[in-house]
Amino acid sequence: MKPTASQADYRYRVEVCYTPGQFPLYKQDMGIVVVIDILRATSAMVAAFHHGVKDIIPVATVEEARAYIGKPGYVAAAERNGEVVDGFSVGNSPLALKSMDLKGKTIVISTTNGTKAINIGKEARQLVIGSFLNLTALTEWLLKQDDNILLLCSGWRDKFSLEDSVFAGAVTDRLLESGKFGVEEDSSIASKYLYQAARENYMSVLKAAPRRKRLQQLHLLDDVKYCLTPDQATVIPVLQGDRLVLLEH
Repeated sequence: MKPTASQADYRYRVEVCYTPGQFPLYKQDMGIVVVIDILRATSAMVAAFHHGVKDIIPVATVEEARAYIGKPGYVAAAERNGEVVDGFSVGNSPLALKSMDLKGKTIVISTTNGTKAINIGKEARQLVIGSFLNLTALTEWLLKQDDNILLLCSGWRDKFSLEDSVFAGAVTDRLLESGKFGVEEDSSIASKYLYQAARENYMSVLKAAPRRKRLQQLHLLDDVKYCLTPDQATVIPVLQGDRLVLLEH
């Protein structure tokens, strides 16, 4: 029989934190933090590395990103409330980024939720980026790590997000199946059950979400479909200093 969360023979924990604001309640003893912002920052970051970007500098403010507009070798990107910030050519759209020539370039990006979560989790022993795009590659790498893992959802303006929590549940479910990991938080079990309810059709998560109408108004459904399609990439971005680079795995 496979070990379950109620059995105490696991070696490491995997837990789910629903919002950056709750991070202080979860961070103790968590060696690896996985930042998740499915719609769309972490999906865009994975897509960018998959298409050859050299590195990504996540910044907190639009002003920091604006300083790189027109700078050779850099792509300045900024998003607020789902829209590209005035003066920028791109925000956090993975489809827009993958259509650009990114090879050897550095992206400097500021987003509503994702870059905030990265900044909050950056003191972890290791911080990596998760999305449906790299789900299997990320999970296989996490299974090899001998450390506690915190899945940090970016949420929406520090509130609960369905798609982030479903993805966290997908990772949790796979790690629990190994027997190497267990959980101690109700949020982790809840995410697992959310994933199990949605795994046959991830788009059903969006259909149930009140934000669907706004996403339609912003013409983002193509982006959403892309972000909810698993295993389009094998890259894992990892934070080194102030920038994300490719993890060797």
